[in-house]
Amino acid sequence: MKVPKSLEALVRDGLVDEVIRPLKSGKEAAVYVVLSEGAVRCAKVYKEANKRGFHKQVLYREGRTVRNSRQARAMEKGTRFGRKEQEEVWQNAEVDALYRLAAAGVRVPQPYHFLEGVLLMELITDEDGVAAPRLNDLDLNGELALQYHDQLIREVVKMLCAGLVHGDLSEFNVLVDAQGPVIIDLPQAIDAAANNHAPRMLERDVGNLALYFGQFAPELLSTSYGKEIWHLYESGKLTPESKLTGHFKGRNLEADLESILREINDARDEALARKHVD
Repeated sequence: MKVPKSLEALVRDGLVDEVIRPLKSGKEAAVYVVLSEGAVRCAKVYKEANKRGFHKQVLYREGRTVRNSRQARAMEKGTRFGRKEQEEVWQNAEVDALYRLAAAGVRVPQPYHFLEGVLLMELITDEDGVAAPRLNDLDLNGELALQYHDQLIREVVKMLCAGLVHGDLSEFNVLVDAQGPVIIDLPQAIDAAANNHAPRMLERDVGNLALYFGQFAPELLSTSYGKEIWHLYESGKLTPESKLTGHFKGRNLEADLESILREINDARDEALARKHVD
C-alpha cells in the first residue's frame, strides 16, 4: 500500500521496509502492520491532541516529570507550545511504560523504536499468526473467564510491583494470543508512588475486569482484589508471587464501593465510545 505521510520518516530512516496494511484506527491513534528490520511488526501513529477523545488527562498527569519549569508553566497555561509539550509527554508515557513493563516480564507488546510520534512495537498474533483479537471480541465460558481473569490479575500485580497502574484497563485494551491476555494501550499509565489517584485507578482497573468476567463467572463479582492488592503494595508486602484471596475487609469499604462503581461505569462508557470509531 502507499506509505502514509505519518510513516514516511521511518521509511526514510530504514526503520520501516514496507507498510503492509492498516490494522486499526481509533480516536487516540492509527495502527499499521509493517515490515520492520525483517520482522512483521505494528506501527502506532499517535493522533493530534485535538483529534483524540481521551479527555480526563489531568488525573493521569499528576506525578509525571517534565524537562523544566518553562515546559511546566506552558503546559499549565495551555499555550500552543504547552499543548505540544503535553502531547510529547503523553506519548512518551506509553513508550516508557512499555519498556519498563516488558523488562519486568509483564505481558505487553515489546517496543522497538519511537520516532516522530510513531511507536514501532511487536505485533501480537494468535496461534494462526494473524493479528490477535481483543478480549471483548471473544466468546468465553466460565472456566476460560476465570483463567483469563487470574492471568490479568497477575499482570496487574506485576505492573504495580514495577511501580505502574494501567489507569484504563478493560476488555477493550487486552489482546489474547495463544498464551492468553496481553495488555495494550498505556499512554495514561500512572506512577503508583507519585499519583494520589493511583489507589482509585487500580481499583477501577480491577473492578472493570471483575465486571466483564463476572458475566461468565458470577463469583468474581463479589471479589475485592483491588483493595487487597493496594493494601499489600502500601504495606510493602506485594510481590509478583503474592498469594491473593480476592477478599479484603478494610475500613470504609461500603462508602468507597459506590464511588469506585461510578468510576468503572464512566470508564466503560468512554471505552465503548472509543470502540465505536475503531
